[in-house]
Amino acid sequence: MDNLTEFEEMYIKTIFEVHDDSPQTIVRTSQLAELMSISSASVTEMIQRLAQRDFVTYIPYKGCRLTPNGFQLGASIKRRQLLLEIFLSDILGIKEGVTEISCRMEHTIDSVVESALDRTLGFPSQTSDGKRIPVIGRNMDSFSENLIVAIDDVGIGEKCEVVVLLANPSEMAALESVGIVPGAILEKDENGPMIDGSSLQWKNTVRLLVRIIN
Repeated sequence: MDNLTEFEEMYIKTIFEVHDDSPQTIVRTSQLAELMSISSASVTEMIQRLAQRDFVTYIPYKGCRLTPNGFQLGASIKRRQLLLEIFLSDILGIKEGVTEISCRMEHTIDSVVESALDRTLGFPSQTSDGKRIPVIGRNMDSFSENLIVAIDDVGIGEKCEVVVLLANPSEMAALESVGIVPGAILEKDENGPMIDGSSLQWKNTVRLLVRIIN
């Protein structure tokens, strides 16, 4: 990603996380040093290096702010982390160390893999534990061109065909028992999705992608 090292990406993501909570705030050098458990001198050196590449604006003796380029990059890195958290916890069923694992993996995937993962998960707005997924720079073009959407995006009165189901084994078995399998036809009313006139409900960890057919 922009030929950055993993450590440089962690700096940008950490600054983004502070910015995301307080967009107008200067991220203080001492604050960043504490968050990353490193010396203030090392932080200053890294900030100056990132400033030379137009990822941050360095403010001597105070700290830094992300540039527009840095803000978009930070959003992408954070989005990859959270998408991986969803994949690991909701799809693979991993219960422990999810954040730590996803933080290691986020540096190994590129924008193509990010978009594919985002599309496969149905472009979630947040993780199952409520972490908001950044939308800055999010690529949804290929998703809309194929007319495949998350079930939540289907309009009332529209029919759709199930394309992809992502769920853990017990949830998958429950879905299959009521006929929700690839190729099944669903319809949406004001109460939610239906199959053969019967209303459907499932946990928010289930990811259901469909193709609108009318």
